Amino acid sequence: MADNNSLIGGGVSSLPFTDRIIIVQILVIIFLFINFLLIITFFQKECFYTSTRYILFAITLFSDSLILFVTNILLILTYLEFTLQVWICIILSASMILFNIVTPVTLTAMTLERYVAICMPLRHAELCSTRSTMHFILIIHGLSSVPCIVILSTVFASASLSFYTQHRLCAMASLMLYRWQDHVRSAVLQFYFLITVIIILFSYVKIIKVAKAASGEDKKSSWKGLRTVILHGFQLLLCLIQMWTPFIEAAAFQIDFMLFIDFRYSNYVLFSLTPRCLSPLIYGLRDETFFHALKTFAFFGSYKINI
Repeated sequence: MADNNSLIGGGVSSLPFTDRIIIVQILVIIFLFINFLLIITFFQKECFYTSTRYILFAITLFSDSLILFVTNILLILTYLEFTLQVWICIILSASMILFNIVTPVTLTAMTLERYVAICMPLRHAELCSTRSTMHFILIIHGLSSVPCIVILSTVFASASLSFYTQHRLCAMASLMLYRWQDHVRSAVLQFYFLITVIIILFSYVKIIKVAKAASGEDKKSSWKGLRTVILHGFQLLLCLIQMWTPFIEAAAFQIDFMLFIDFRYSNYVLFSLTPRCLSPLIYGLRDETFFHALKTFAFFGSYKINI
């Protein structure tokens, strides 16, 4: 089968900047602006940048913003049929792989933090100290770099030196020269998401047991933590589906090219943009402390509340 990337270039020549691309640009700008406000708000209060849950939240904001920015640029370049040298594409792809993994791994760490806070409250201060959080961040990025190293190693092991100077539309599909490379990439990513799903389910079961047994304010806090875990699980589900979208798009192309274009656009909006807009919802708007701080910043201090 021909490379998906080259197929896109041939078909998009009849699809200049359509309404679809304009809609995507509007959505990306809105999400980046919201993330920017949330990041600025994070640095406004000491209680945020000294708390594990908010530090991890900021990590997801940074990684999501970078992914949105890079993927949007590559989407525009694809529609313009603008090619890049392969070595530049490898650098961009490395950052995309890394931060695509950073988000779900960080979400998993945030779920574990909620589990410790609700199920092990006496040890929360010890396990989730600022110093421990710095170690968590190093572990998160270390674990997230493993798939990047493995996937790009398959490229380096298969490509000749002349390959790196070729001009291609930038996408991971254009770097996968052999089918076994796709299998390796899929296996590594699915393994990571399997682990995250197991952790989410484990935390869900433990928290729901505590929520049923709790009373008063503890019960309210437990159920709120449970809803947060459920939202994290939904985010991870969307991220998991995103890993399968290249295979869905390849099957759609065999049926009809316009169906393939429709799937590619829908997959980008549903499984790339949507998970990235859920993080601001979960911690930026649902969290009362952060939401009040955000309103204070957004209204230039005219909205006051003691945090």
